Amino acid sequence: MRFLSWNVNGIRAAQKKGLSEWILQQNADVICLQETKAREEQVPMPLRYPKGYSAYFASSERGGYSGIAMYFRHQPLMLERGVGIKKFDVEGRVIRADYPMFTLFNVYFPNGGASTERLNFKLEFYDRFLAHIESLRKTGKSIIVCGDVNTAHKEIDIARPKENVNNSGFMPIERAWLDKLIEHGYVDTFRMFNHDGGQYTWWDMKTAARERNVGWRLDYFFASEDLKDRIRSAYIMPEVLGSDHCPVGLDVDVN
Repeated sequence: MRFLSWNVNGIRAAQKKGLSEWILQQNADVICLQETKAREEQVPMPLRYPKGYSAYFASSERGGYSGIAMYFRHQPLMLERGVGIKKFDVEGRVIRADYPMFTLFNVYFPNGGASTERLNFKLEFYDRFLAHIESLRKTGKSIIVCGDVNTAHKEIDIARPKENVNNSGFMPIERAWLDKLIEHGYVDTFRMFNHDGGQYTWWDMKTAARERNVGWRLDYFFASEDLKDRIRSAYIMPEVLGSDHCPVGLDVDVN
């Protein structure tokens, strides 16, 4: 199965740049979008009913903010929004999809840059989400997590680490959670195949950072270690324009 994940920075804006056409060109089994910034009824019709896919949305109660979407070629066994904690779920940040071999989570993790309060919200979300997926693993489920994590993990994952060590998205306390995730038995799938620097998924549009590749790797596919031998490829698609992020992908053998 091929999975793609992309923070589109507004699904309506992305549609004007050809998002629905891009989806139909990808030959992906599941496509996960983050930061849709729209309620379901506001999503353009080609993205509510794309040919060959079923769509599922989680929207924020606050208009024009957050939100995620998932597109499936084959209907999952179960679909569920949220993690059961209201203050997180009203922001439309999590969709769970169960398949016979694994449970997939599409997640738009909070940004902690606006205030100390939002940084604390982000850190609590991190911890509650890890507890949530760990409780599922204890029942025997394999886990795949994709989305915009809003943190660059290592110095290799950011173009200017020293300048950003005190900025949300690269603070030690945020990066420590990614260490904890890996310590709990989750694999950063991209780093299974690529150990080079200069591999980013987000660039600041205001400073034309993409043209200079001054970026951050904020978008990930993590998989529980029991799936490691089934992972065939994990990759970044920097050539795809239309957002300040680019898509990331994962190919998994399910035979």
